[in-house]
Amino acid sequence: MALIPYALTRPFLFGLDAEQAHELTLGSIARLQNTPAQCLWQQARVDDPVTLAGLRFPNRVGLAAGLDKNGRCIDGLGAMGFGFIEVGTVTPKPQPGNPRPRIFRLPEANALINRLGFNNEGLDAFLVNVARARSFRSSGGLLGLNIGKNGATPNERAVDDYLLCLDGVYPHADYVAVNVSSPNTKNLRALQSDEALDALLSALQIRRRQLAATHGRDVPMFLKIAPDLDEAQVEVLAATVKRQAMDGVIATNTTISREAVKGLKDGDQSGGLSGSPVLEPSNRVIRQLRQAMGAAVPIIGVGGVMDAATARSKIEAGADLIQMYTGIIYRGPALVTEAARALKKG
Repeated sequence: MALIPYALTRPFLFGLDAEQAHELTLGSIARLQNTPAQCLWQQARVDDPVTLAGLRFPNRVGLAAGLDKNGRCIDGLGAMGFGFIEVGTVTPKPQPGNPRPRIFRLPEANALINRLGFNNEGLDAFLVNVARARSFRSSGGLLGLNIGKNGATPNERAVDDYLLCLDGVYPHADYVAVNVSSPNTKNLRALQSDEALDALLSALQIRRRQLAATHGRDVPMFLKIAPDLDEAQVEVLAATVKRQAMDGVIATNTTISREAVKGLKDGDQSGGLSGSPVLEPSNRVIRQLRQAMGAAVPIIGVGGVMDAATARSKIEAGADLIQMYTGIIYRGPALVTEAARALKKG
């Protein structure tokens, strides 16, 4: 159990601007990870191993991409008890993202809206940080590296960016996540359409086979998708995933819908909505994917995991593993243990 209950630190953090609180938290974790001070938030990992896509996950609970975009805090975040951690999204070149303010808390809905826009320090800095991580992976934790394209790169050249990122992250990743679903990079979600997605995944799979031969190891590749897909779109996407022999799907990213937060302060801000309002849209997509893809293709369920019950709902919908992000902001590290225990009992 962490030495400092999150309930004592949350009021201070929520008194700050959301992005300032985020930067302060990550900066502190980056400085204190792998030191005796890590005991302030460290928790024992729940042992509930599961093997998927050829990987042995120590438990079913992971951290979603986006919290640690630059991979600075892998060991410190891993100390919270996660079985796997996903960092990024990384793009080939550094980019500042969208103008501030760009993160908004909606406490009444246990939600966040962000329009960060893939702000990150670029691939070279990302790889230095990833290579520096040691304790999480040495303890058996798995690391996913999430890749995307630069905002200035037009969609017709998006494949080039993804290939550059795949080349860079491949030697360091336990799995690679291909992000085509952020709402905060202009036209990115158009890459989820049938023809564009087929072309992108085909190119990535060809390069992956080349990299597997070069490095002597096959790194699984997962596709991260949006919750704002209708049933027909999910069917097409599932068929593409199977045709391109992807190793799994991460469902889902944030939503652009505002139905659940109408009338709330900052509820009309642009960007991706995460937290409790995304639970059912995400679970709907998971259910449809599972029906369309069958039992063989792993699904990582993410969106709206705030407690044991919502964690279990992902598995009941058809997910094999879960991830969390906004739940950590509202509940703190205790949520990791709570969810992992609930899924182990289930």
